[in-house]
Amino acid sequence: MGVKTIIVFIYMLALTNTNTNIKMILIDNPYISDFLVRTIKENNFEIVSTKEAKSLINDNSLNWISENDAKNKILNSPNPLVYTNSENALTWIFNNLKKTNLPNQIRLFKDKLKFRELTKDIFPDFLFRKIKIDDIQTLDINELKLPFVIKPSLGFFSIGVHIVRNKSDWHTAQKELNYDNLKSIYPKEVMDASTFIIEEYIEGEEFAIDAYFNNDGEVVILNILHHMFSSSTDVSDSQSIIRKYKESVEEFLKPIGKKADLKNFPLHVEVRIDKKGIIKPIEINPQRFGGWCTTGDLSWYAFKFNSYQYFIQNKKPNWDEVFKNKKDEIYSIILLNNNSGFKPSEISHFDFDMLKQDLENILVIRKLDFNKYPAFGILFTETSEGNERELKEILSSDLNKYIRKY
Repeated sequence: MGVKTIIVFIYMLALTNTNTNIKMILIDNPYISDFLVRTIKENNFEIVSTKEAKSLINDNSLNWISENDAKNKILNSPNPLVYTNSENALTWIFNNLKKTNLPNQIRLFKDKLKFRELTKDIFPDFLFRKIKIDDIQTLDINELKLPFVIKPSLGFFSIGVHIVRNKSDWHTAQKELNYDNLKSIYPKEVMDASTFIIEEYIEGEEFAIDAYFNNDGEVVILNILHHMFSSSTDVSDSQSIIRKYKESVEEFLKPIGKKADLKNFPLHVEVRIDKKGIIKPIEINPQRFGGWCTTGDLSWYAFKFNSYQYFIQNKKPNWDEVFKNKKDEIYSIILLNNNSGFKPSEISHFDFDMLKQDLENILVIRKLDFNKYPAFGILFTETSEGNERELKEILSSDLNKYIRKY
């Protein structure tokens, strides 16, 4: 997909709605932000005391609840509210909450084949098919309509995703799509390379949405995000995105929520919107907002808005309040993928100090172990209107100028 992604955010203030159901936080690897930990602590939210959560959070003052007590509470709640920071946490839900609707609801979205089946009467003309990894090498591309996308039916973080526009792209995909190349740090419930889905390529601008279905099954939009990839040209005005797409995004999500009977259900949605305003889903990620505590966190750094709190406390946006004090700054997430051509073993370190000189205002730097992950870090940035050039430059950079070799 894109090697570096910038996401432009819209946020909103909230009006409170009470919810008496069980509310629980489930934390798992690979990452939890200090901000999410602070949110849990300051609001005294219950957090399940798994060994994974305990290994990530060294704070006994949190409102820890044992796994057994958490399981029993959730099983006895009609519409339990569970937020996860990571797709890894879905394994706990599958193992412990089999008597609830959650496992089946999650699989409807996590499994991309099930999701296409769920929505095929909403998008009857959308083409897709299933293929086993062993059959990729012998598949005749002449049988398929170009362009198309091939990706694991159960996947994460764009691992194993290829856009195929011609035979050359297909030959590249065939070389890379094998078990050895797709070994994953994620559990099988999160990333499984045995089965792939081939689906038509969706035209249009790409957007992501953090949203949830509340206690009454109503759609609550928490933000709309414009994805910019290295081939894009302009950063969209964030207020105009909300004003233009908010109602249509709600209408797009309503029938999906109804089909899956979603209540107290958070999701991170990726869509494309074409020039006619038609919305088509790329995928829906269940039980969380953006991965690695990105989209849920940035709202606070940008606008003192807490997306986790909104969901857990069943809050609704107050758009008039949001736009009343709207500023012109652009708040972005930048993923610093290692597309330099250098192997991790050749790299001593990444020069973040030099990077600071090239960007107007870096709000947060999250350094990643580039020997373990295919990226140097994640940035939260603030850019003044009119200075979008710096975003375009970092998008097109191979980052070599910041890499220090042995």
